[in-house]
Amino acid sequence: MTMSLPRPAGFRPGRLLAAGLLLAASAAVAAPASALEPFNADYSARFMGMEAEGTMTLENTGGDRWEYRMEVAGMGARLVQSTTFQARDNRWRPLASEDSQTGESGLAAMLVRNKSVRATYDWDNNVARWSGDVDADEAGPVSLRPGDMDGMLINLAVIRDVAAGQPLEYRLVEDGRARPQRFQVDGTETITVAGKQHEATRVVRTSGRREITAWIVDGMPAPARILQKRNGRAHIDLQLKSLN
Repeated sequence: MTMSLPRPAGFRPGRLLAAGLLLAASAAVAAPASALEPFNADYSARFMGMEAEGTMTLENTGGDRWEYRMEVAGMGARLVQSTTFQARDNRWRPLASEDSQTGESGLAAMLVRNKSVRATYDWDNNVARWSGDVDADEAGPVSLRPGDMDGMLINLAVIRDVAAGQPLEYRLVEDGRARPQRFQVDGTETITVAGKQHEATRVVRTSGRREITAWIVDGMPAPARILQKRNGRAHIDLQLKSLN
């Protein structure tokens, strides 16, 4: 779903399940705001063979506004990704998002380029813009359409839409451009979370040399597992440990 972890210099940040993991839903796959429930999920992680720990949270920040946040840290590297969005009139739409990565110590301080990007989604004028450590061609503006999302928000949409049997087709607005995203259901698999076995629906998105697979368990608001591959090799692997 657009989850990603700290990346070496030169890698463009994207959202987990967006380049993580990542996800911009079409108007046809709206969900009622009442379907949202706060949660806190803890993950074990591996990034390029390095051990790390991750958290993913969803919280209501007042009224119809929510924050979905992921933080991963380990081996001296840290990644924070978040989206603030509005759930109104049976629609989810992003208002602002942040994506930062830092190499704080050790080998990560040499391998990970510090980078921070902020996006704003101006629905009054229907444009999205990016600031911070972005190239000129990634700053926007990009015209917004109803149903557009950022990568983190698509993470939530995939879980919602698998449960509802909806098409997993989205329009992602991120990194100064808009592009379609499609996930394919790739069967079911038994997966273990906190010592208990669950049947998970496996969904896959392939884009060039990158492949993202997410394991979705009915009734769980967070992915049970997210695996990103590059050139056929595991790059990032997040596995759910606990969910509150």
